[in-house]
Amino acid sequence: MIRNWFKNIGPGPLVAAAFIGPGTVTLCTVAGVNFGYALLWAMVLSIVATIVLQEMSARLGIISQKGPAEIIRTEIKSPLIKGFSILLILSAIVIGNAAYEAGNISGGVLGLEAVLGHHSVDIGSFSLNYFSVAIGLVAFILLYIGNYKILEKALVSLVILMSIAFIVTAIMTKPNLTEVFKGVFVPKFPDHSILIVIGLIGTTVVPYNLFLHASLVKEKWKSNTDLKHARKDTIVAVVLGGVVSMCIIISAAAIQSSEISNAADLAKGLEPLFGSFSKYFLAIGLFAAGITSAITAPLAAAFVATGCLGLSTNMRSKKFRGVWMFILVVGVLSSSSGIKSIEIIKFAQVANGILLPVIAGFLIWIMNKHSVLGDYKNTMRQNVISVVILAITIFLGAKSILKVFELL
Repeated sequence: MIRNWFKNIGPGPLVAAAFIGPGTVTLCTVAGVNFGYALLWAMVLSIVATIVLQEMSARLGIISQKGPAEIIRTEIKSPLIKGFSILLILSAIVIGNAAYEAGNISGGVLGLEAVLGHHSVDIGSFSLNYFSVAIGLVAFILLYIGNYKILEKALVSLVILMSIAFIVTAIMTKPNLTEVFKGVFVPKFPDHSILIVIGLIGTTVVPYNLFLHASLVKEKWKSNTDLKHARKDTIVAVVLGGVVSMCIIISAAAIQSSEISNAADLAKGLEPLFGSFSKYFLAIGLFAAGITSAITAPLAAAFVATGCLGLSTNMRSKKFRGVWMFILVVGVLSSSSGIKSIEIIKFAQVANGILLPVIAGFLIWIMNKHSVLGDYKNTMRQNVISVVILAITIFLGAKSILKVFELL
């Protein structure tokens, strides 16, 4: 059984790698420190929503052998709606991923610095962090090779490493299992927790993953009979990703201190209680979370840009490589120098807030088109569940946009 799953392993772990980035790690840490196990139910809800949306995305990719961006170009007939959709997708995912890439790389750097200390060189007024460059170089090599199987194996290995690191850390904290189960199955909204709940769901149900998954499954599988493998792959990987996020919350709940705001602080906070091993496990986990997201974000942006613009989605084509190189270089330079373009990040948050319900709605619409999916279109039960999740994405999108405007 396990051997068969490994044999048919697909893009599912890459999707998990993409949503467990430094932002997720930080948010889960804050949730655990401030609210203990009380918000674990929000992760369960996130896992269910992610499985439903990613299964639809994978089914679309295998049956149509196209990504969502390509289908938007062919299925939306109104030039105005098509133009708006393509502009929104490019803004949210290409510009957004460029803005967030610095955070992905910085997360990986935090993991390395927790163990190895800070290392940089000053070039005039510019400070270059060695670890930022090293992570960027690893991502560049894996993406430049352009071989899906090599990329898949590298990312699956990193996801397994990350999973072991965070699960072991959670076990070391010896959590109260009764309280953990209560947190998982009994929804609670402690005071001031609503934004963290929204954040936990929003950081797991990621718009660019819907594009990434559909684009990668057609690299892996070509036949309708492979759909069962894709479904198993999606469920196992997303559940594992959710368990990892929950383990970070559980680890953080072991420390009652408001001074902890990210995983690097968590590593320091756990060390007096559980010894230096906890620091090393957390550092490895944070490094793996950072580097996997640093690879998947430029990859997703390249699939989206080439799909939207009608260019070749071949991973070795010059224009495909040009997109991910741009994202990666911006990320390395921003991460290394500590530059944070707040306006670009705010713009990306607003665009993503609009994009998530738009793409979820588009996905439900396209999954009901017999001309695209034939007998593999959504069943009534799938539609009911999908509409509930669409309502959640509309709420999430509205809240994330309002949050940005509150900060202006």
